[in-house]
Amino acid sequence: MNTWQEGRPGGGGNPYGGNGGGGAAYGPGSGGPAAEPPLPAGLNPRGPGAQAPRQPQPQGRPQGQPQQTPGYGPAQGYGQPGQGYGQPGQPGARPSVPAQGGPGGPGGPGSAPGGPITPGGPQSPATARSGRWPRRRIIKWSVFGVLIALMVTTVSTWFWADSKLNHESVLADYPGRPAAGKGTNWLIVGSDSRNGLSDSQEEDLHTGHAGGKRSDSMMILHVGDNGNTLMSIPRDSWVPIPEHTGENGKPVKATTSKINSAFASGGGKLLAQTVETNTGIRIDHYAEIGFAGFVGIVDSVGGVDMCIEQDVQDKDSGLDLKAGCQSLNGTQALAFVRQRHQMADQDLGRMRNQQKFLGALAKQAASPATVLNPFTFYPLVSSGLGTLIVDDDAGLTDLGSLFLAMKDVNGGSGKSITVPIANPDFKTNTGESAVKWDTAKAKQVFDAFKNDTAVPDVK
Repeated sequence: MNTWQEGRPGGGGNPYGGNGGGGAAYGPGSGGPAAEPPLPAGLNPRGPGAQAPRQPQPQGRPQGQPQQTPGYGPAQGYGQPGQGYGQPGQPGARPSVPAQGGPGGPGGPGSAPGGPITPGGPQSPATARSGRWPRRRIIKWSVFGVLIALMVTTVSTWFWADSKLNHESVLADYPGRPAAGKGTNWLIVGSDSRNGLSDSQEEDLHTGHAGGKRSDSMMILHVGDNGNTLMSIPRDSWVPIPEHTGENGKPVKATTSKINSAFASGGGKLLAQTVETNTGIRIDHYAEIGFAGFVGIVDSVGGVDMCIEQDVQDKDSGLDLKAGCQSLNGTQALAFVRQRHQMADQDLGRMRNQQKFLGALAKQAASPATVLNPFTFYPLVSSGLGTLIVDDDAGLTDLGSLFLAMKDVNGGSGKSITVPIANPDFKTNTGESAVKWDTAKAKQVFDAFKNDTAVPDVK
């Protein structure tokens, strides 16, 4: 016999759902725990002065119905119609939570501003504004992003273009080299190198198939405070050639010959030394370009506008032009700067054409329409700088100043001259025809270059 149930109302009913009768477990008067007392007024969730929620009243269970114990099996008030959770006054119900905005609830009388908001409920204007960026901030960060992208692109393009340059050690020191003067002096050489041309291109350009390279033109560009001056040096100039090391590694004694032979024998290094020793002008930078590079530069800028004074037909260079202003493509431009047989003074007339064309080319290449247009700028860098040879110290900034200076010369703020000549058909002791300089007048020009003074008008 279960003596532990004696004395309990209901005759010892099983609280865990047996067949015995008895009252509801833990109800009032059942001998179990006492009913939960009402909350003090200060803790009432309905607010001060509101009526406390009514406590559920114990109910007896019908005879033979299993007794329900909290936590075991379905209980009244959970999931049954009319007795749902949170409905006051129903058996098994719990006190309901005050709705938002009600007395004592969030947003109601006595609640603190900015209290909690139920999920899915309406948002205050302050909360809505904090959930998205202001238009001003979006614009600011968009502009900042564009600037960062432009900076990265510019830096990348700069390093890419600089990597295209071919540097050579052509301006080496030697005993007796002229001291540095004022301003900046460039030695610009156009060579007849066929490097980079196919056999068919050599035929189309009428360049021939000769190996090696010789100077097709040479100029000194002086950039200074008293105006920029572009001075051509005839390639047949009869000058002393310094002692140097030959291609076979053996020393070659000093001799007198055409200045073109210095370039053919020792390249840009011997040519620069020959120019310096004969002029007294220290060369600060060196730039050399061959046939392929010249054609590529002209074509990449879309041609160069030139005004031709008279009809030109030259079977040796393949040039066939009518008088008048027109745009020359790369093939026409190369033929124009090389042809001389139609000129009365032959090589001297060709140098004038070369100066005129280089000034127009520099103007075209340095224009905003070329530099700011990626469809012309990148081909210009790739075709032009990829075939350009410069000294070890020359960079993109130096090349920029070179183009701007030549643009100024073409625009009239500078001048174009030729080394003063005493005899354009000087007969050498070897029977050659060469160009002899006017030593006295040439010295005046050379001194102006060295001291960065105004170049005198001498011929």
